[in-house]
Amino acid sequence: MELDDTDRAILDILQANARTPFSEIARQIDMSSATVHDRVNRMEAAGVIEGYHAQVDPKAVGMGISAIVGLRVEQGREQDTLERLTDIEGVQQVHLTTGEWDVMMRVYAEDADALRALMFDQIAQMDGFARSQTMVILGTTYENHELPV
Repeated sequence: MELDDTDRAILDILQANARTPFSEIARQIDMSSATVHDRVNRMEAAGVIEGYHAQVDPKAVGMGISAIVGLRVEQGREQDTLERLTDIEGVQQVHLTTGEWDVMMRVYAEDADALRALMFDQIAQMDGFARSQTMVILGTTYENHELPV
């Protein structure tokens, strides 16, 4: 799907606040609400807009520790490993990567004991696991969920 400047303006507004009413988007870009609605539906159908999500503070829901994990898997087991990782509670992001690690993940746990259990009792026990490196996140100074469009 080819995006024009109006589509990009709509995306900018929705990325900043996905709950912005179509009437407000229409006012900001000087267009009718019906046209905004049609354009959003078209972008949803084309897969440009993949969904709408609430951004939740992990600590507010009991996830007091997070980490970035590099994972090396046995050759030829990458796809199977990626699929199994998505079923593990606490695994938030899974990325197939180049470089030293085959897979990079972001994980959340209640505390250090729960993180240890996640790593040693679940991830390290998976078929195809070779080795890992866990880097605990001490703090996040910047995190942006908006893509430049």
